[in-house]
Amino acid sequence: MSAIGAPPTSWYVNPFSWDAAPHLRRQPWAGTSIAPLVSRGSLLARRGHRCKHRRGDVTIDKADTAWVLISSAMVLLMTAPGLALFYGGMVRQKNALTTLLHSFVILCLVSVTWVLFGYSLAFGPDKGGIIGSLDWVGLRHVGTAPFPAYSKTIPHQAFMIFQMMFAVITPALITGAFAERKKFSTFLVFTLLWTTIVYDPLAHWVWGDGGWLHNLGALDFAGGTVVHLSSGASALVCALVVGRRKGFGKVPMPPHNLPMTVMGAGLLWFGWFGFNAGSALGANELAVTAFLSTNTAAGAAALAWMFGEWVMRGKPTILGTASGAVAGLVAITPACGFVGPMAAIAIGAVAGFLCFNACNLKMRLGYDDALDVVGVHGVGGTWGALATGLFASKAINPDGADGLFHGNPHQLLTQVFAILATIALASIATFVILKVLDVVMGLRVPEEDEVTGL
Repeated sequence: MSAIGAPPTSWYVNPFSWDAAPHLRRQPWAGTSIAPLVSRGSLLARRGHRCKHRRGDVTIDKADTAWVLISSAMVLLMTAPGLALFYGGMVRQKNALTTLLHSFVILCLVSVTWVLFGYSLAFGPDKGGIIGSLDWVGLRHVGTAPFPAYSKTIPHQAFMIFQMMFAVITPALITGAFAERKKFSTFLVFTLLWTTIVYDPLAHWVWGDGGWLHNLGALDFAGGTVVHLSSGASALVCALVVGRRKGFGKVPMPPHNLPMTVMGAGLLWFGWFGFNAGSALGANELAVTAFLSTNTAAGAAALAWMFGEWVMRGKPTILGTASGAVAGLVAITPACGFVGPMAAIAIGAVAGFLCFNACNLKMRLGYDDALDVVGVHGVGGTWGALATGLFASKAINPDGADGLFHGNPHQLLTQVFAILATIALASIATFVILKVLDVVMGLRVPEEDEVTGL
């Protein structure tokens, strides 16, 4: 008999075979209660034992792997249907289906390009701190064994899948800036070029092994610069280059379906737990910290936006409150693994105030950011990156750094430098891409199509 009451392996017979039952009835352990086995398993679970599987000189932790895969699915849910519904409800009804299509098509397109070459450029062997090499094209050398530079306890392909979902949602965020007027064919080519020229290098700078911002010490736990600031800066360029919608500022353009938008916001909030807590790359204490900070900041920002709207406009709205929650989620993204709940409240509350006022400025400044990508993601991402340099604490995450409020002003300067580098890359590259596409393909749909709906 084995230690836990199982039969010796030499006696084992497949219980599903035709002749298994007589054999089982003849064994001395037949009829033994399975309660000790269940009890033993429950005890191991209560004691927190982790199920691990060795591959060579590294250990795959099955709990960590499961959490990262679940988080990947949650981040996918943020794009389709989360962001699709959030944006789809805010546009006019005549453009709703095309707006939904944008997010869904990006999910399909980037899922393929990431496997072909995107992951290699973003996370492949370093080339001068700027870009990954092409050694991992087509996922060559990206197998199921862990890659210790990124994670020691999950398969390399699991890390790749998780990062894929970040690459998917980032260009999808930009579509809110040029909604209701950009040609679909141009949108497809723009997405392909933008992810290759902007997202992949930036991800390598900040997260890649050998990336220059990573080596500089810039902190970005889950994508404040890589995802939100890059998309916000690019969204501003898109709004300026593509131009205003016909009738902007002259005719009302109200959201056509606020329940759809609120449903999308709820899915975004849910998926953001995978986005942020999943970036711990394990089912561990750091994931709990990120989860708590994420939820706390979202609530604080939603309240700040709601009260700001109440004071300025006389009543709160569901669109404003939902937008505030998203602003808080954006702002806490770079900081969530480096700060505690009190700092998260401060980060979220300031984000709600800043993003609310930034969205109100677009009419005064005259640019047509249809769905407030600049005000929410650009401003929120900038504040979040700065706040990381203020509130980060090695007491929360020993692998991070202390911020200004914990005696390290250098970290704030590093964060400012990372912000400026991100804005420069995203803005300049987006401008060049749009100008080339305008000459080759044209950016806008014909005027009659814009009037009747896309």
